[in-house]
Amino acid sequence: MQINPGAAEFPHRQIAAQLKAQIRRGDWAPGERLPSIPAIAEMFGVAKQTVQRAVDQLRVEGILITKPGSGTYVRGTRRRLNRLSRGRYGGFRGYHTDLAARYRQQLVSVGRAAAPPEVADAFGVADGTELLCRRHLVRTEDSPVEVGTSWFLPADTAGTSLERTEAFGRPLYQEAEEATGRRYVSATDTISARQPSREEAEILQIRPDTPVLHLLHVAYDGHRKPIEVAQATWPGPVTTLTEEYKIPAPTPDPAPDPGLVLG
Repeated sequence: MQINPGAAEFPHRQIAAQLKAQIRRGDWAPGERLPSIPAIAEMFGVAKQTVQRAVDQLRVEGILITKPGSGTYVRGTRRRLNRLSRGRYGGFRGYHTDLAARYRQQLVSVGRAAAPPEVADAFGVADGTELLCRRHLVRTEDSPVEVGTSWFLPADTAGTSLERTEAFGRPLYQEAEEATGRRYVSATDTISARQPSREEAEILQIRPDTPVLHLLHVAYDGHRKPIEVAQATWPGPVTTLTEEYKIPAPTPDPAPDPGLVLG
């Protein structure tokens, strides 16, 4: 292991690149602890502060995770975000067993709360309007991977099961359709990147400067009126977005009209 002092790249980034290559090569497996900071510094012949900067960079990128009093470990595999919120509806509008096998969703709270601006805009109400919100946390085996909230208009949910603090054993949209008497017909997904709030960083166990991906999902009925507005936030460096779709074949040019005279 060595760095090139004459290279344009900073020493800590050279070290980060080499550590990343070793992890990719399998020298350290997911969940395995790396050597200590002083040990890595001795390997490269640099100051401990330089190695600490390299480790901090890989933590921000989601490759490493530090456990206080224990050490620095290789983080688990990336979470593949497949088809955005379409995955929540599953095949044939049923329970998505593939997602259920990989992720565990925990209902955190149910109650009235002030609508944030993007949710208020989606429903067409004033900022801060009290709406019903159901907050949840999604985990894999090793860490939390999503914080989310589903919002509903109180007029749609008053006296229904959606106001109860309980999991339904089936997708939320199916419970919402039955409770509101309105069918989900279409939806829009808007994804963006930003810095996490302090609460999000703590829940997702990421550094405050680690970017997150944020999804706004708006589900509509047949009259294009919102039924549910859902928010989901994931650690950006360990989340990948994958879309698979068909590409239409070229449309052949129409045959010329034999009765058309050119020239």
